[in-house]
Amino acid sequence: MKIVIAPDSFKESLTAHEVAEYIKEGFQEVYPDADYHLLPIGDGGEGTMAILSEALSANKMKVSVSGPFGDKVPAEIAFTDGNKKALIEMAETCGLHLVPTSQRDPLQVSTKGVGELILYAVQKGATELIIGIGGSASNDGGIGMASALGYEFLDATGQVLTPIGANLANIAMINSTNVPAELKNITINVVTDVENLLCGEKGASFVFGPQKGLEKTDLAKADEAMKHFYELANPAMLKMPRAGAGGGIGAGLV
Repeated sequence: MKIVIAPDSFKESLTAHEVAEYIKEGFQEVYPDADYHLLPIGDGGEGTMAILSEALSANKMKVSVSGPFGDKVPAEIAFTDGNKKALIEMAETCGLHLVPTSQRDPLQVSTKGVGELILYAVQKGATELIIGIGGSASNDGGIGMASALGYEFLDATGQVLTPIGANLANIAMINSTNVPAELKNITINVVTDVENLLCGEKGASFVFGPQKGLEKTDLAKADEAMKHFYELANPAMLKMPRAGAGGGIGAGLV
């Protein structure tokens, strides 16, 4: 008998590899002589990069980048094809598992570290990026990531705003003067398992906000702020499936 075990991770509990091993352990009590094949999978969230790295024989390394609240955290990134292809996981820099329960507020969590990983990959020679965008603690539409790539977000008076979800409603202008020209030459492939739109009842704020710590009374306000920003940045994102993944970073990557 052949048994294939292909689980995802158990959020904030076990990696996909660990889940697969435990399931195998249980099955072996009943079928000790079976032929077991462990194929842990990733949905874009935590553990996705490790699984892709193994499948693609990529070289992993750790980089110090901005964490959920700006503090430095070690994040893994992987390269293959002679550094031409980089594997990045959003959860490495702003994953829900990095934020204590008492501090969970997706409007205060920054995605800046994702942008820093993108820049690092480009500087190492990558022209193709595979980015998993699940398991995040943020809801900023990707503006933190964009800030690391040179974008500035200003209010109506011209003051530069801190790029977090709490400031989406205050953004009146976007300055892209300092965005590196090299970014125009890269291909970004996004890994996600959700189809959610950016805004509305099935959007980033309403569906994923509560599990990240957003109060029910703040859902409509956060949703409206996201809509306000993308009406300015790129209205097409409001109708694109999957744009709501990763607290709206799906739209940000587009």
